[in-house]
Amino acid sequence: MERTPLTPERIRADVADVLSVPQDEITDEVQLIDRGLDSIRLMTLIERWRAEGADVELAELAERPTVADWVAKLTR
Repeated sequence: MERTPLTPERIRADVADVLSVPQDEITDEVQLIDRGLDSIRLMTLIERWRAEGADVELAELAERPTVADWVAKLTR
């Protein structure tokens, strides 16, 4: 299965989608918990990204819930 690259823009767009907010409200450093991210929405993102080949666990993203931290983890 060919992996679709997760770019910073794609990660931000996916987060905005699950939070039902405009993408420009999701900055790199915003605490996503404060914007409404909960465990169900986080699992939705993880499953979406795993389906495209990402190797990521819930705890890895939950302990540092910012787009900047997730980009560092998911795009390396």
